[in-house]
Amino acid sequence: MRPVLELGCNLGDVTHVTEILEVKRQKLMATSPLIEFRNVNFAYGTRPILKGVDMSISRGQVIAIMGGSGSGKTTLLRLIGGEIRPLVGSVSVAGQVVHELGRNELFKLRRKMGMLFQFGALFTDLSVFDNVAFQMREHTNLPESMIRDLVLMKLHAVGLRGAQHLMPAQLSGGMARRVALARSIALDPMLMMFDEPFTGLDPISLSVIGSLIRRLTDTLGMTSIMVTHDIQESLRIVDYVYFLADGVIAAHGTPDEVRASKVPFVHQFVHGEIDGPVPFHYQAQAYSQDLGIGVGSNA
Repeated sequence: MRPVLELGCNLGDVTHVTEILEVKRQKLMATSPLIEFRNVNFAYGTRPILKGVDMSISRGQVIAIMGGSGSGKTTLLRLIGGEIRPLVGSVSVAGQVVHELGRNELFKLRRKMGMLFQFGALFTDLSVFDNVAFQMREHTNLPESMIRDLVLMKLHAVGLRGAQHLMPAQLSGGMARRVALARSIALDPMLMMFDEPFTGLDPISLSVIGSLIRRLTDTLGMTSIMVTHDIQESLRIVDYVYFLADGVIAAHGTPDEVRASKVPFVHQFVHGEIDGPVPFHYQAQAYSQDLGIGVGSNA
């Protein structure tokens, strides 16, 4: 085998080329979407939920997913986390098709994700400190002294360093949600998912959680996806909104575009109007038929 120097280059050149390629790879990763849905179809049994959904989510953004109850918003989060698989199409996270990953690869990807559940889902028998420390103890080999510093750092970020010794039963709803947020960012995830983060909160707590989501997303350089019904707070903090209706992306746009939208469904949803494409009554046969009156009645 001929020496490298005889081929017209040296080890320093090889190292330089490798560094250039790595920089290009990092730039490509930074500009490419973090999450991509391509023609995704999904159903629970015979009930279709998603029909040909296409969606692209960029890195570093706060994204809101809105729509009526049962429209498939939380199903999107479950597909991203690999809890369920699409019937048709694909969901990619950081360039990896989620449903094609093996068990170990999926768990490795999930360690880069954080999840804030609707009501916090704290471990009731663990203190605030131990709740936040849980992931660090499970998934790292960090010494306890370092874990202590990191836990205090996360709790300080959500304003609850002084509550580290409290138990979940001693927390208000807003405080519990903030502790759950601190726990979910314990391993500095690249992606955070929020399932109805504002549900059941008073106006002050709601504003605090919204501001924390925005600030932590920017500070940690992560991407945040919120499933939410809260219009005003969401439009205050998000970069982009997707609306789900009848299993498809009915509309999407920036907060300003959403506010000015003339799309009937979006207008009804944003302004909370009773009359519109989303009916008040669940689909049923004629009321007179249920009552047994009208044409053909024996009454």
